[in-house]
Amino acid sequence: MADLRSTEQMAEHKDELKRVLGPGLLLLFIIGDILGTGIYALTGTVAKEVGGMVWLPFLLAFTVAVMTAFAYLELVTKYPQAGGAAVYTNKAFKIGFLTFMVAFTVMASGITSASTASRAFAENFMKGFGLESSGGLVTVIALSFIALVTAVNLWGVGESVKANIALTVIELSGLLIVILVGVIAMANGRADFSRTMVFETPEDKSVFLAVSAATSVAFFAMVGFEDSVNMAEETKNPSQIFPRIMLTGLMITGVIYVLVSLTAVAIVPVGELTKTGATPLLTVVQMGAPGLPFGAIFPFISMFAVANTALINMLMASRLLYGMAKQSILPPVFGKVLRGRRTPWFAILFTSALAAILITFVGQVSQLGGTTALLLLAVFTLTNVAVLVLRRDKVDHDHFRTPTWIPVVAGICTFYLVGPWTGRPLEQFSIALILLAIGAVLGVVTYFINKAIRNRPTAITHEEYLQSDGTRN
Repeated sequence: MADLRSTEQMAEHKDELKRVLGPGLLLLFIIGDILGTGIYALTGTVAKEVGGMVWLPFLLAFTVAVMTAFAYLELVTKYPQAGGAAVYTNKAFKIGFLTFMVAFTVMASGITSASTASRAFAENFMKGFGLESSGGLVTVIALSFIALVTAVNLWGVGESVKANIALTVIELSGLLIVILVGVIAMANGRADFSRTMVFETPEDKSVFLAVSAATSVAFFAMVGFEDSVNMAEETKNPSQIFPRIMLTGLMITGVIYVLVSLTAVAIVPVGELTKTGATPLLTVVQMGAPGLPFGAIFPFISMFAVANTALINMLMASRLLYGMAKQSILPPVFGKVLRGRRTPWFAILFTSALAAILITFVGQVSQLGGTTALLLLAVFTLTNVAVLVLRRDKVDHDHFRTPTWIPVVAGICTFYLVGPWTGRPLEQFSIALILLAIGAVLGVVTYFINKAIRNRPTAITHEEYLQSDGTRN
């Protein structure tokens, strides 16, 4: 018993040593979590739905994200030693299979996000090196990139806050360049901001449906804030710092996104913007400041931004599968590690194979990004419900408490954005259902393995294995 107490005290002391993040570093981490592929690759896709008012879906997505963040803030300050939607679902509903499916959904969203980033990386690679546009070549480059990510993942990557900060600076610099180009274009008479108030919808959609469809796509750009809760154990005084810093980070990214989307439409006519594929901001930079070198360097900035998204998400997905296998809620093969590198080789190869299939057979950045948003919106819906259910669970420390109406409204909004009534392409539902079906099959296989071979129940005993630590946009 004394040894146990000693071990627990050492663990607590170790946790205290990890609490090194102050407000500044935490803010940069959260901004870095949110920034990524979404705004770089999907501005043109959003413009297809709403015309010049491309800023509106980003603003609405930002609003829903902020409301959902309030639910995460209450939960992370209430349970500062555990984070992630799967953990909160487990605490709230205590249904093992539901918790398993939420964890698998988070994992699947990481794979679809990495696939989105890989396609965007390939398109920016081709633009950066002046290669002719070719769907087949884009696929080859994207597959080569995911193979490189797999190799790095197998080798082992030690993530650090400093690395995240460096990549955040690169991502931010690209978006600030776009805003600067907007200022230059306005000064030179190349920007027409009147276009930003022109609403154009596809002929087969009402205004409401067009805005809904565009918001469901734009939401991909806002995801990532939810993963910052996993930094709670490393944050000084998280109950006081986290609410203020997370909301500040969301505000900063929201303002940047709105300014970037306004600039994009003011410089590039909507008809041209919708034809830019996964490189809309490159077109904005080239047209807004043709005499400056921004256009030459911007593809490489974009490559860095989306490459980080892919790597972090593949790391997250493979480690989450590994943790689920260690909990015996996935077949034991997912827990196999390389003898020398100690990396989860089977989980890495499995997630990489799924990503390669998505890159090859789905391809379109908009579909992959939309599927990521779909999966996470479903998770956010459960989280907004969980925060209300867990009001019954009292803890012995002060924590952030969101007004009840916020998770109620946020839950309704996220649920609405999940549904087919938004005009979301049915292909996204098909992709999501296939991925979740794979998870369900693996869950059933694990159940029979545990019952017939291991003689143990299929249940979650250590919630920390269900935490994710990646970013998806």
